[in-house]
Amino acid sequence: MLLTSIDPFVQEFERQFDRLARQAAQGSGAVMPMDGIRRADDVVLRFDLPGIDPDSIEVTVDRGVLSVTARREEEFGEDERVFVRERVMGAFTRRVYLSEHLDAEAIEAAYNNGVLAVRIPVLERAKPRKVAVQQSGDTYKAIKS
Repeated sequence: MLLTSIDPFVQEFERQFDRLARQAAQGSGAVMPMDGIRRADDVVLRFDLPGIDPDSIEVTVDRGVLSVTARREEEFGEDERVFVRERVMGAFTRRVYLSEHLDAEAIEAAYNNGVLAVRIPVLERAKPRKVAVQQSGDTYKAIKS
């Protein structure tokens, strides 16, 4: 029997980070950096989306997958000519696979100062709880009965 103390939320964020790092190394274009924070009652994901029109942001959940999509578009006048282009324009999408311990029905999202924060509550059954310890002369009999 193998007993480990693994936090499934941390594992999922590490997996997502590794995937993002691989995409960035392959030069896949637009990236949407994300931080994930696990708290007692929820998980908060923060996505960097500077220069994004808040009306272009779309957050959806489908079969345990959270998708964040946003667009950054820039228009130039007829008398303007681009001579340096380093900022990525177009559509950005990021998908995060949600744990079955999260309440996908109660997700909240807010955009402020270029950061999209998505709050996902942890289901009651997945929250840490205290286990009562029985006191008895014979531990094995107390647990078995």
